[in-house]
Amino acid sequence: MSDQTEHPPTGEAAFRDAVRAFLDAHAKPLPEAQEGWGVGSDELSSGAEPTREEELRMVEAATAFRRELFDAGFGWLTGPAEYGGGGRDARFQELFDEVAADYELPSEACFVVGHHIVAPTLLAWGTPEVKERYLRALYRADLLACQLFSEPEAGSDLAGVRSRGVRDGDGWRVSGQKVWTSGAHYSDIGEMLVRTDPEASKHGGLTMLMIDMHDPGVEVRPLRQMTGGEAFNEVFVDDVFVPDSHVLGRPGDGWKVAMTTLGNERASMGYRTSPPASDPVERLLGLIRHFGLDGDTGIRAEFARIAIRRDIIRWTAARAAARAAGGEPGAEASIIKLMDSENVRAIGALAGRVLGARMTADTGEWGTYVWAELALSAPSLRLAGGTDEIMRNIMAERILGLPREPAPNR
Repeated sequence: MSDQTEHPPTGEAAFRDAVRAFLDAHAKPLPEAQEGWGVGSDELSSGAEPTREEELRMVEAATAFRRELFDAGFGWLTGPAEYGGGGRDARFQELFDEVAADYELPSEACFVVGHHIVAPTLLAWGTPEVKERYLRALYRADLLACQLFSEPEAGSDLAGVRSRGVRDGDGWRVSGQKVWTSGAHYSDIGEMLVRTDPEASKHGGLTMLMIDMHDPGVEVRPLRQMTGGEAFNEVFVDDVFVPDSHVLGRPGDGWKVAMTTLGNERASMGYRTSPPASDPVERLLGLIRHFGLDGDTGIRAEFARIAIRRDIIRWTAARAAARAAGGEPGAEASIIKLMDSENVRAIGALAGRVLGARMTADTGEWGTYVWAELALSAPSLRLAGGTDEIMRNIMAERILGLPREPAPNR
């Protein structure tokens, strides 16, 4: 691991020049945009999933680039300097993103959970030892992280987890099963929610801790979805020892820590950026025009709702990020998550309305069957990070101030 990190200039103009000089040396400029229906690849930025082999090649390329990026001082611009960050305000990340948009860079999909979900939780709740050990390593891509929350019998009831942690000297013996874990097969560490006090209240007996995904007691198995992809996994943990230093917060704080993590996850859903050619909303417009339906008032109205919703998601995500800088995400994250899952569903539905049978049978026609995978992936977004129903409850109670939903009569 390199300990030498450069310090880019502090002035905005000089900073832009430094970013461009770095990218000129380490990346290729984006090719001239290929416009027009049937030109270039018809791959979409949402829905498509690589094979495991393709995914591991993407991870290798992404981690190699990320290390160069970090060592040049651009890897964690807004992070605290004591943990390897640049100590800058969010404006410098915006400047970097503006310049980087002109270059062909490796996919950062393998970093989404680690950088946008797990690392902010570590920063908020981790012990000094954990922060020192993991934060710099995560942002430099020396380590990759996953999130071990959902369980087969708990469903949307996160507080119903049965994975357990039993006190053993200066740590915990952890066992249990997790499911729908993105990236577990290439992750080095995992943020895991377990029950450590079966006598406490449902929400009060939980603890969050960090586990070593390479421990012999951890087994990762792929889960094939109806899209054909295997991005998710089920994870079996058998008698893995976790030291007290790797508990986030204190024993019994697991529910509070989980709320921070889920807030980060929901907020991260608004940050999807895509080249116009592969952006589903822009491609959907091309699809509508190609089939001569841009004069259909019903289709025009539905497309307008989709385009407006996309922009609101982006603006709300930017506002939430600025508000939560250095703190916990607010309830805006639930707005982002709910709108994002609805927009992907609406995109798939409108594409199906335009395409008809072309969406279900691969005839080889450009820009048609490619929509099937997006449509098939849409239902998962209504569950990931909390169901749509949970998001509506959060918005009602925390934003609108409505009374809590009555608990079921047990």
